[in-house]
This record gives sequence, C-alpha cells and structure tokens, in this order.
Amino acid sequence: MACQFSLSADPSAWGTELTPGHPEPDDYLHNPDPRRDRKNDNGGTIFTIRGIANLGFLLSAHILVDSAGYPLISHFLSMRPSTLGGYNLGGINASGQVPVMSNHFALVDPDTPSSALYFNTFKDGSQWDLVFSDEFNVPNRSFYPGDDPYWEAVDLNYWQTGDLEWYDPAAVTTNADGHLVITLSKMQTHNLSYQGGHLSSWNKFCFTGGYIEVNVSLPGDPRNVGLWPAIWMMGNLGRAGYGASLEGTWPYSYDACDWGTLPNQTFNGLPALTQTAGDPYHNNVLSYLPGQRLSSCTCPGESHPGPQNSDGSFVGRSAPELDIFEATVLGGLHGAGIGQVSQSCQTAPFDDHYYWKNSTSDAHVYDPTVTHLNPYRGSITQEAVSALSNTSQTAYEVSGGFTTYGVEYQPGPNGYITWISNGKAAWTMYPSALGKLCPRRPNTNVNISQRLIPAEPLYIIMNLGISYSFGRISELLTFPTSMAIDYVRVYQDPNHRNIGCSPEDFPTEAYINTYIEAYMNPNLTTWQGATGGSYNQTFPKNKLIDQC
Repeated sequence: MACQFSLSADPSAWGTELTPGHPEPDDYLHNPDPRRDRKNDNGGTIFTIRGIANLGFLLSAHILVDSAGYPLISHFLSMRPSTLGGYNLGGINASGQVPVMSNHFALVDPDTPSSALYFNTFKDGSQWDLVFSDEFNVPNRSFYPGDDPYWEAVDLNYWQTGDLEWYDPAAVTTNADGHLVITLSKMQTHNLSYQGGHLSSWNKFCFTGGYIEVNVSLPGDPRNVGLWPAIWMMGNLGRAGYGASLEGTWPYSYDACDWGTLPNQTFNGLPALTQTAGDPYHNNVLSYLPGQRLSSCTCPGESHPGPQNSDGSFVGRSAPELDIFEATVLGGLHGAGIGQVSQSCQTAPFDDHYYWKNSTSDAHVYDPTVTHLNPYRGSITQEAVSALSNTSQTAYEVSGGFTTYGVEYQPGPNGYITWISNGKAAWTMYPSALGKLCPRRPNTNVNISQRLIPAEPLYIIMNLGISYSFGRISELLTFPTSMAIDYVRVYQDPNHRNIGCSPEDFPTEAYINTYIEAYMNPNLTTWQGATGGSYNQTFPKNKLIDQC
C-alpha cells in the first residue's frame, strides 16, 4: 500500500505544471474583470426582502437578550455576595445602610488579628467563631446618623436616669491610636452643664447568645467617684434613650401569662406583698412598671410582633437589659477610692423585696476576694441580678492601661450568664436565680413565674455620662475625660449562629417599622396617653383583665 500511493520527491514528476506565471484552470475565479463584473461592482443593495428580514432578526435577538436573556445569564452565572449577616444584598442592615468606610467592609473587621478569630469558652473550653468585630483602627470616624453601617451616636438628654449631660455625636470618634473615644466635657449645651457620648448598634447589629468582649480604658482616675461609663446590651424592641419605645418593654424578660404582666404586678391590690415588700423610698411599693406591653397574655388580633405558639397564644416579648459593666468607685469622694465594675442582668417582673435566689446552685462567684454580690437588688423600675468586682486599677485614663470585660451567655432553661472582668470569669448566674420553670409559679408570694435569660436579639451600647442617680460626684473630677475602647468582638458557637436584629423566632423589623416614630423621636417619652410627650398609643388588650 505504501508503494502504491507514494509520490516522487521531484514535483515535476507529478504531472502538474508548477512553473511560476503559468495560468491555472481556476484563476478566473480570483482575478477581477472590470468588464465582466461592472454590474455587480456598481450596483446591489442591502434593502432587499432578505436583507430587511436579516436586520429585523438581529434587532429582535438583541432586544430579547437584553430584556430576558441577560438577567437570566447574570442570575445563574454571576457570583453573588452574601448578606454578611444583614437583611439584604451586600450586608445592608435594618436601617438600610451598607459599610462604605475604608478597610471595613464586613461584619468581621479585616484588622482583627488572626489570633482573635476563635475563642475558647469560659464554661467548658469549646471553640467559638468570631462573627463580628470592630477594631476602630480607622481614625476620625463619624457616628452621626447615617455615617456608619454598624454604629450610631444619639443626640439627646438621657432623662430616664436623671443624667446631667447632653449626649452629642460630636463626643464620639476614633483616634490615631486605633481606639474609639467617648468624651465627657464640662460645657454648656442644651441648657445642661455637660456633654457626653452614647453610641449603639440598635437595629444595625444584634446577636442572640454568644460571647462579647471589649478592651477598655476607663475614664478618669479610679480614686475619684462620679463618672458613669458603661457598656451594655438591650433587646432590639426598645431603643435606649427613646422613652416611648421602652414603656412596657424594658426591662421585662418574661413569657408567662400571669400577674407579672399586669401594671404594678397587681390587680385589686393583690398580691398583698406588692404593696409592702418593695422599694423603701417609694412607700414599699414593689413596682411602678406599667405592665408588659407585649406579653403572652395579649389578646388575639392585637398589635404584637409575634411569633405565636401552636395554641395561638403570643410569645412574650420585651427589651431586657444585660450589662457588660457599669464602672463605679468604692468610696472616692475625697480621692481615696477603689475602681469597681457592676455587672448585672436587669429584669422584670420583680421578686418580693427584690430577693432573687442566690444560693450556690443559683449563682457562683469565682474569686470572693475580688467579686461579691451587689447589695443593691432593685427598685420600683427594675430588679438587678448583680455583682461588684474590683477591676484593674491601672486600666484607666490617668495611667493609660486597658483591660478586657465580657459576657458569655446562653438563653433558655439550661442557659447561663458569665461575666468577665479584668480578663477573668467574675461570676455566673443560672436560670434558677430567677425562678424555675417547674413549678409554674416559682415565687408564690407575688404570683410570678420564671424570668428568662434574655432570648431577644441584643444590640450593643457604649456610653459615658454623669448623674447623681448612679452615686455621689466628687469635686476632684477633671474634665474633659474619656473612655477608650480598643475593640469590640462577638463570638458564637458555630452550631448555633444567630446574628441579626430581626431573627425569625424573635422578629422586630415589622413592628419597629409600624411604630417607627417611637424609635426615632426622643421627645416621645411615653407610649400611651395623650399628654405632650406621649406617643398617644394604647397597650394591647391583656386577656387577664380585658375582654378579648
């Protein structure tokens, strides 16, 4: 076969004329002839039936691809960013903002060191993941409304606690050292003598369960009493400083339908102890609270954020308070004090005499030489499950040191709250401190049920103010004075992630949007009533005292 089809190596032996310039049979196809081709060269048009049809098809295809094809192709082939813990595309938070500042595009700050991406719990050493952080390394950040995706500074007087300062966004910024700085100044503003700062993540970043840690340098000097620095959390259904939103929500943490939901925890003067086992500064009355506005006793069809149980009843909702710390000074009126922090869970309804259960099975203090249960247990507006710890005396503005504080907590009947001071576990409270789920009414003296470890989505608050409500004020204080926060970090169990201000099992978004003025107007001081500072709304009907 190879011999049969082989060709000679000499092309002249192939039987084909290969001399250059010799015409080939098909040359006429490639050589133009002006006489022969003049008709085609000088005439012709695309506007024939076929040409118009082709052009129409191309235009139709272009329109179809633009209007239908491109969106489909983009949907299936493009890489879509995650919500990054927010509600919408790209991590938009509940107030509709997105991270835009340099070097800070996600819930976890890229400046967070790799050594801080995980946390081993104080409870059992299990590893949790970092889900939110702010290292405050970008200087001169602004926290006026709309300027930051996670934080907003308020512009108001915190009248609820008789504060002497006006909270102004100008008092909150970040410095070149990588710290958030909140400054309290002695200056005339809004007819008050002081200007302070109050920053929160309300309706922007919230979480349910986990561990939050802050690294802080407290303001002033640990020897002088009078300042009120605090870092704390509250349920998203109440906005700190906005009185109308707080009436009937703060500081409840309750999901029972009984007398604990009623105004003053009483009906027709009963139980009797509600009139005699309360605040000695208010005729021994137990509670001045208006009742739980969003209780599990709410009648069907009334306004309530939900959700509902399988029997149609509502889940009790509220705005509980969980304090990482409120810093104070033991003594210190004349410059010889000891710096301490109060670490508390504020709750309602109240036990008689505000006596929460504090046996060793209900609460545990890790080092009694440093920490002891707070002798202050509450008043007509709150029951305080609290302990006091001596803190680092060098972690203050005067010496420039920092130390860490935190809260590790798990909601639910098997949950707990552990407070961290100076980098160590200070004390833990268990659900039994506020009653047990069985029997149904753990405090029969005042006919109330279990108060809950907060299960609401909590937001973060950092503020520096001054008030006689928190104690005496030393004349040795110097101004301006600042609290510096090096970072805020939040961790959660990877098997129990729950970040967001309106989770499915504890929604807040629709309710807040329905009553948005109560959350945006600090001049509305009450929810119900028709007076000048009232939102002029009514409480939902309560099936115990109203006809549903």
